[in-house]
Amino acid sequence: MATITSNMAGTIIEIPVSVGDAVEEGQDVACLESMKMQMYIQAETGGTVKAIKVSPGDFVNEGDPILELE
Repeated sequence: MATITSNMAGTIIEIPVSVGDAVEEGQDVACLESMKMQMYIQAETGGTVKAIKVSPGDFVNEGDPILELE
């Protein structure tokens, strides 16, 4: 199982995947807004989304879990 984490502090504005979705390495799995910039977080490995740990509007810190892949 792989955990995808936030690479900086900010607010989650979009999660374009759902539990059960298959994702590929490099695919966008979340969009984070920080200092009025939007940055996408990509999957570091392929897999199936097992759990989503955040919702749009949630504030996350660097290293916080975003979702889990299996």
